[in-house]
Amino acid sequence: MGRKRSSKKNPLLIIALAVVLVIGIAVIGGNVYIGSIDKAFDADSDEWINITIPMGESTAGIGILLEEKGIIADAGKLRLYSKIKGYDGKLKAGEYSLSPAMTMTEILTMLQSGNANTLRFTVPEGLTIVQVADLLADSGLINREKFMSLIADGNFDYPFMSELPYGENRLEGFLFPETYEVFTTAKEEDILNKMLGQFDFIFSDEYYKRAEELGYSVYEIVTIASLIEREARVDEERPLVASVIYNRLAAGQPLQIDATVQYALGKQKEALTYADLEIDSPYNTYKVPALPAGPICSPGQASIESALYPAESNYYYYVLKSKNEITHNFAETYDEFLVYKSQYQNSN
Repeated sequence: MGRKRSSKKNPLLIIALAVVLVIGIAVIGGNVYIGSIDKAFDADSDEWINITIPMGESTAGIGILLEEKGIIADAGKLRLYSKIKGYDGKLKAGEYSLSPAMTMTEILTMLQSGNANTLRFTVPEGLTIVQVADLLADSGLINREKFMSLIADGNFDYPFMSELPYGENRLEGFLFPETYEVFTTAKEEDILNKMLGQFDFIFSDEYYKRAEELGYSVYEIVTIASLIEREARVDEERPLVASVIYNRLAAGQPLQIDATVQYALGKQKEALTYADLEIDSPYNTYKVPALPAGPICSPGQASIESALYPAESNYYYYVLKSKNEITHNFAETYDEFLVYKSQYQNSN
């Protein structure tokens, strides 16, 4: 006779099933809760709100900013959702336009992408601070008067600032020519810091050391670089132009650079008159047997490097090869220079 099968249930199996059931309910409940977070604070809103996320801001701090602006309902939920979905630590600084009608995923995706509200502007090599101010003012990026006031006496924390004299030309040569991207809410001081910061980045420790080796200050090197920027039309000639400047300085000869006279005049002229060359100014290198009082424009990196690493030559003069060319003939003697000058004057 066979044994009767016991109807008693296995307690371990029951416990296991219960645990699985509880976990399943928790997972489902968790997913429902997470799904409830990923909803717009106000799905019917048509408002777009500008918000600036500072550099280094934490996810928690970003959540607080968004809650204060009325873009999300709960900063804590943003932080939780960010952790669960892998956004934490990946949100980028910038200026954004966000809406209460955006879901949490849409908001975090935008903040992660860094697709901020920015504007670009380009400062070409060889512009003066006045020309930079005009360019930015014409583009609607600055208040020109405030910009020029900050150039004269704004407070900027860079190692080279201690060398710069106060006055309206203080930052001449140090607004580094480059293409910049700034937030649409950038103020005049922000834009100046952007350009000065780029100069600080470009003018490396190696450059400081090299300037010291040459026996020149950073301010004097930038002054020389600005002369090179205005005189040389092609990069290959910049070190040669630099050699002429250094050779004439060493010999105590006036540099006689027309661009310094134009700077003193405050305007660009196609041809200078003899009267122009007589202008009484510390920038007039026809009368001052040394460097001008300061930089005459913003030099690019190629000109700065040429000022720091000039070619070795015996040249003291240069003149354009012809009126239709942008390259120069370089001369060691004045007589040789006169020959090249005649060739230029007689060219078409």
